Amino acid sequence: MPSIETEGLTKRFGSLTAVDHLNFDVEAGEIFGLLGPNGAGKTTTIRMLASLISPSEGYARVSGHDVVKESLKVREIVGILTENPSLYDRLTAYENMEFFAEAYGITDRVERRDRIRELLELFDLWERRDDKAGNFSKGMKQKLAITRAIVHNPEILFLDEPTSGLDPKSSKDIRDLMEELSRRENQTILLSTHRLEDADRLCSRVMIIKDGGSVVVGSPEELRNKIAGTPLLEIRLRKADERIVRSVEALEQVSAVSLDADPGRMLISLDDVEAATPLVVRSVVEAGGMVLSVNVVEPSLEEAYLKLVGGDSE
Repeated sequence: MPSIETEGLTKRFGSLTAVDHLNFDVEAGEIFGLLGPNGAGKTTTIRMLASLISPSEGYARVSGHDVVKESLKVREIVGILTENPSLYDRLTAYENMEFFAEAYGITDRVERRDRIRELLELFDLWERRDDKAGNFSKGMKQKLAITRAIVHNPEILFLDEPTSGLDPKSSKDIRDLMEELSRRENQTILLSTHRLEDADRLCSRVMIIKDGGSVVVGSPEELRNKIAGTPLLEIRLRKADERIVRSVEALEQVSAVSLDADPGRMLISLDDVEAATPLVVRSVVEAGGMVLSVNVVEPSLEEAYLKLVGGDSE
């Protein structure tokens, strides 16, 4: 049974349809990404799945529980990180954790203490446990907020823009922690993000949504290849001339050849990059080309995303 399943999930606010008949499943232990421009409906989708707001139409189940009929149970088994970390700045890191652990029903003092220490050590925050959260950097606040969201060991974790506004080092730390949570605690993670590098690295599948509706669902690799196109062979030469280009174009495995603005850079479209590369390189050399480097250029998730959402960005 999927950890998350939806059918026709819809949310309207008056005349505005924020989420429009979404259908998707998320498997147990999967990191699943929601991608889309600002206002696409990502946050509203997460709020419905976490039983914070009710759908206008359709249904969703989280670990088999209906998000409307069993909303209290859903809230017990999920953790959620919103764009605002929702911490108490006047409390220390440890006091924040104590408060939320009790709120989530961890009543045994020893169990609560051990769980808090385990997580703060995992997130490299134990040495700062007695510092007030208000004095933390944004990256440290994000770490503490994720720690707070998983203190009760939820089956499913909803993360809404967890690396937004962070510096590169803090962003990497958060990505590493998400990978650790998925691997170590086998948590199902629904990640809403506009940072395509996060989705490309972390997610086994992504759903791109626009205007509240699903545009496409697939693995990052599938989206890159199906939408952005097949890989290209890049050959850098000391100098590329028309004789070399014609020699390469004559090969039956080659579908297109282009010279970049850099006159020594050739981009070649091939039916089978792996099989045809040696033939292309030999053709270039026989035509008098001096090869400096040979690389396979993979299509990017960003290219696929921009084609699908029409260049909108968050």
